Amino acid sequence: MWLCVSILGTYFKMRFSEIIGQEKAKGFFRRVISEDRIPHAYLFTGIAGVGKTSTAIALTMALNCRRPTDIEACGVCPPCRQMAGGNFPDFISIKPDGQNIKIEQIREVNRRLSFAPVSARYRVCVIQQAEAMTREAANSFLKTLEEPPPGNILVLNAVEPLNLLPTIVSRCQRVPFQPLPVEAMIEWLVRVKEMDRERATIVGRASGGSLGLALRMSEDVFWEKRDVWISRILKLPSLSKGDALTMAMESATKEKGRGSDDAEPIEPGLPEMLALWGGWYRDLLIVKVGAPKHLMTNIDFRDQLNDVAQYVTIENLTASLVAVDQAVRDLRRMGNPQLVMGHTILGLQRLYSNET
Repeated sequence: MWLCVSILGTYFKMRFSEIIGQEKAKGFFRRVISEDRIPHAYLFTGIAGVGKTSTAIALTMALNCRRPTDIEACGVCPPCRQMAGGNFPDFISIKPDGQNIKIEQIREVNRRLSFAPVSARYRVCVIQQAEAMTREAANSFLKTLEEPPPGNILVLNAVEPLNLLPTIVSRCQRVPFQPLPVEAMIEWLVRVKEMDRERATIVGRASGGSLGLALRMSEDVFWEKRDVWISRILKLPSLSKGDALTMAMESATKEKGRGSDDAEPIEPGLPEMLALWGGWYRDLLIVKVGAPKHLMTNIDFRDQLNDVAQYVTIENLTASLVAVDQAVRDLRRMGNPQLVMGHTILGLQRLYSNET
């Protein structure tokens, strides 16, 4: 079984013009392609779901298209059709095997890269969640970065460069990806996915600028879980410490989700639940300070938010937002949902135990 697998089959045809936002990244690639000075290694940084892998696909198409216009692939030549069909032999992607990218996977990548591209001008290899490489895998991959085989472009996707070896970061051209504009996502969801505007507004604002997260939130299973997740946060102030800890363990075990990265469908889990909780606290803060109501995320819960806002303080709401944001970071960094959720929910429960 290949440890290095192509994942193009999970994508629709993707060109630069079809990527939402990321104008700085597009401008960068426009310059390097026009000057024909292509770095051999890139580090794409930013939260999941903002277009890092889509950009790697668009780059592959642009570099190998036989009739490109500027950075735009034609979409109809043989390489473009192969990319669209998910069977382009010179696009490779690997992702974690379980929690980590293991040295055996990197060795297989290195072996594949030692051969010339099958038919393309450039072979592109994407390392999904590059921060998940074990130290042994990272050191093995570093040797490839130091002496890259000709005709190969390496793309590392990561949330933050601090999670990678400094020697790897220093050998890559960093391309930062920003959270997507909320209104642009909402319009895309309405136009392309034909989503009801109110629902598109809710998931667009709750996703934190991640289109991948917004798409997962648009599935029916998310809306089924949403009421459960909101009920948990509503009853949290009345729970004892023991009951709050039970809620934390239930959240950690029941909301694991399914799948990984922004490349494939994922069953809603802890990231979606925490995003929803963050949106809930922001909505309460909007109500509490009298900000314009059109800024709210959970617009279908206006009445309940107005009721709850009477009994909470601005200080506690601000601290709650910080706690949820830290939980997202810890979950990404530590990969221990029981520990993260236990710490987070007990912290939130303490914040509200003295509310009157």
